[in-house]
Amino acid sequence: MMGNFGYGNMGWIGMILGSIISIALLIGLVLLIVWAVRQMSANPTRLGPQSSTGQSARDIAQARYAKGEISREEYQQILSDLGR
Repeated sequence: MMGNFGYGNMGWIGMILGSIISIALLIGLVLLIVWAVRQMSANPTRLGPQSSTGQSARDIAQARYAKGEISREEYQQILSDLGR
């Protein structure tokens, strides 16, 4: 009874809640790290010059020109902008 100062078992409840919060934060941190690693390893080409389909910008422009989606002038402008 020395040191409880009339609070009964509040010391134990505080220790249990503190432990639960600490464990929850640790689990959350581990899950965040796992998520970040999966995101980085899932899309290695996202940082590269190609799109998610594996085509370069030049290939996409060529396909759009072939389909008639863009004019010859637009196609040549895209190639000029890309530096041929």
